[in-house]
Amino acid sequence: MLAASVLTACGSGGPGEEKAGGTLEVWVYQDASTKVQREAVERFNKTSDVKAKLVEVPGEGYQDKMRSAMGTPNAPDVFFNWGGGSISNFVEKDMLVDLTPEIQKDEKLKDAFLPSILNAGKVNDKIYGVPMRGMQPVVLFYNKDVFEKAGAQPPESWDDLLDLVDTFKKEGVTPFALAGTDAWTELMWVEYLLDRIGGAEVFQRIQDGDSSAWGDPAVLKTAETIRDLVDRGAFGKNYASVNYTADGASTLFAKGKAAMHLMGSWEYSNQQANQKEFAEKGLGWTTFPALPDGEGDPKNVVGNPTNFWSVSSKLKGAEREAALEFVKTAAEDWYAEALVDNGDVPTTSGSEDMLAGHPAPDYALFQYDLVRDAPNFTLSWDQALPAQQASPMLTNIQKLFNKQLSPEEFVDAMKALK
Repeated sequence: MLAASVLTACGSGGPGEEKAGGTLEVWVYQDASTKVQREAVERFNKTSDVKAKLVEVPGEGYQDKMRSAMGTPNAPDVFFNWGGGSISNFVEKDMLVDLTPEIQKDEKLKDAFLPSILNAGKVNDKIYGVPMRGMQPVVLFYNKDVFEKAGAQPPESWDDLLDLVDTFKKEGVTPFALAGTDAWTELMWVEYLLDRIGGAEVFQRIQDGDSSAWGDPAVLKTAETIRDLVDRGAFGKNYASVNYTADGASTLFAKGKAAMHLMGSWEYSNQQANQKEFAEKGLGWTTFPALPDGEGDPKNVVGNPTNFWSVSSKLKGAEREAALEFVKTAAEDWYAEALVDNGDVPTTSGSEDMLAGHPAPDYALFQYDLVRDAPNFTLSWDQALPAQQASPMLTNIQKLFNKQLSPEEFVDAMKALK
């Protein structure tokens, strides 16, 4: 899902190598943002007796490597994750440090992050992660040139959105770009629709282990709404063969073949890298609209709130104290400024003034305000749920979009997941 290219590790060891005594092995997902974590390690090591060693793990297969290592002697001491389901199994096995007491007693740390972001690092209402990267909400992007040509405005309501489907079909433009070969892009639609129809509480029940919540009427209504959008031609006729990772959907959108694109906030960086002129002049953004009679707060957001540092419970004494001090560096002003310089939007409170230095300040401030004002920020379901549920869920969603499952069959298939 990350648009940035993978970088080569800079002198770090590989996962699974024997850890030297008196050091912290810190695992991070290796991409264009890793340079901020490199600087964090360099700064930390200047003053700490226990030194941190950054291990940059290639993004492809990161979670598999992480899961394989946890519970073994080669497990990382501090590691990058997505919160929620990505660490829930480790919490169940008591592999992680409960950071709640540490955060509660440190007022500066407690107030450092936006509440909706910090809450996303919780498992069983306890904090197991410190936010350490930029926010990644899902945003409704639109092509300004296509809208202007059609005399259209971004949707402010669900009826507006449906009207735009008809408007752009008449213009010979696909209303929404959709990379149907990558099921996680379809998941974004399901997440927002369920949130707007039933509220964030419905998925929270599912995330908390209540599989019967898949039978909530809001889930069926969500599936029926997806089917309605497909039947209306909202995604065109060929979406099942369009990809995201090879820039398929994004290129269609940038070239005016599609009018809108529901995608993670990284879409801006993706367009900046591949269609620079469009990113700077033709790319617009707005929020996902409310649905009629929906119970969800229209200010709610879905996506990846951020990434987190978690600490292994195997650490004791000075090493544990050092690990706790290391993860706190993500709350410091210089760290937030480094994220901004790298094109990210930090999750720390009161960062608005820093965003003037962002490569795209208006877009950065839009994201920041969106997340700051969100009553709830739901973590992407494929990260929030355990892997044994997330994988078949994505398959079922893809079948729903491809009309291989009816809305009722989709609900039954989801209720059967354990």
